[in-house]
Amino acid sequence: MMRNCVIIGGSHAGSQFAISLRQGGWLGNITIIGEELDYPYHRPPLSKTFLSGEKKIEDILLRPAELYEKSRISIRLGERVKSIDRANKSVITDNNNIINYDKLVIATGARVRKIPIPGSETEGVYYLRNSDDVNKIKSRVIANDHAVIIGGGYIGLETAASLRKQGMKVTVIEAMARVLQRVTAPELSNFYKRIHDEEGVEIFEKVIATEFKKIDEKIHILTSCGKTFIGNMVIVGIGVIPNIELAESAGLAVKNGVEVNQFCQTSDPEIYAIGDVSWHYNEIYGRFLRLESVPNATEQAKIAALHINEKPKAYNSLPWFWSDQYDLKLQIAGLSEGYNHIVIRGDIEKGRSFSAFYFKDNNLLAVDAVNSPREFMFTKMVLTKGQKLNKEILSDNSLDLKSAIMNQ
Repeated sequence: MMRNCVIIGGSHAGSQFAISLRQGGWLGNITIIGEELDYPYHRPPLSKTFLSGEKKIEDILLRPAELYEKSRISIRLGERVKSIDRANKSVITDNNNIINYDKLVIATGARVRKIPIPGSETEGVYYLRNSDDVNKIKSRVIANDHAVIIGGGYIGLETAASLRKQGMKVTVIEAMARVLQRVTAPELSNFYKRIHDEEGVEIFEKVIATEFKKIDEKIHILTSCGKTFIGNMVIVGIGVIPNIELAESAGLAVKNGVEVNQFCQTSDPEIYAIGDVSWHYNEIYGRFLRLESVPNATEQAKIAALHINEKPKAYNSLPWFWSDQYDLKLQIAGLSEGYNHIVIRGDIEKGRSFSAFYFKDNNLLAVDAVNSPREFMFTKMVLTKGQKLNKEILSDNSLDLKSAIMNQ
């Protein structure tokens, strides 16, 4: 009998897994079930070049459509899995199709967190998670019209940059005391606030949206501080929620994601979970993590495929991320959570190129490298090797980076 591998989710993790599984020697059937109507595509450009109109959906596909056919990978687009029947090793879709599996991969990713206030369903209030979302936003992009963005995280700021470059007036409302507060240091928050101010974006912090009202074709945003903002459209970017419901209802172990071992296996050894939905242990940081990251999705896909093809390799990767805004490329290596000291290398006050190194005592945790690819690659190497750095040498931009590595 031909064995079947079924993948729930057609994004970075699902697509990479299918290709890696076939390339690794799997001879059986491979089926991707994806809710969207588009073939798997790169998601980072959605808030950047796709929103700006520089690229079309065909330009951001992960792989050409014909490659799946050539690789004998079946893709069922526009179909949703509603339940997993572990006893019978099958999945049931929303149109009651039953698809049997020998191996199952959950790559369901995450969905946007909805804003729970009156008027949240008002026409002209958008979220940004998939190509359909962006196409709706693009249809409302008009130079000199006003866009109000709720949320000053990376998605909110990237969207602000894209809309500003297209000539829109842009206001960002952030509920916390500073933009990017959950993910970076105050120094970085101040830097990005300065950049957006220089580019003509207004940012209001410690302001909570409390209600949306449509008046005369414009949206009025009522807030906790009593100030009302008026926009032609509103874009909400307040985080995402992992799509764990399928796994949970199937009785799999779930925490802040679907719990997996070092080979991306769930509590059911025939079922794997990869990408944004997985709750996995990271050896470098010594704790469980759930990462919303393309590199993580890609790496876990390869790890799961190797294990199914009986070539096991344990997951042991350094988390890294990036963000593009205006002429800035931010590259992040590592996780800064828990830091108690920061070292700045370069001109963060007036320039647009520097690096911020995060330490916990004398241990390097991460770097935020803005237009500084060398510092980014250097930090990836140091963190992977577990090396220590001399902070004084590191902070001196005139000294060679490698001279900061301490002999142990």
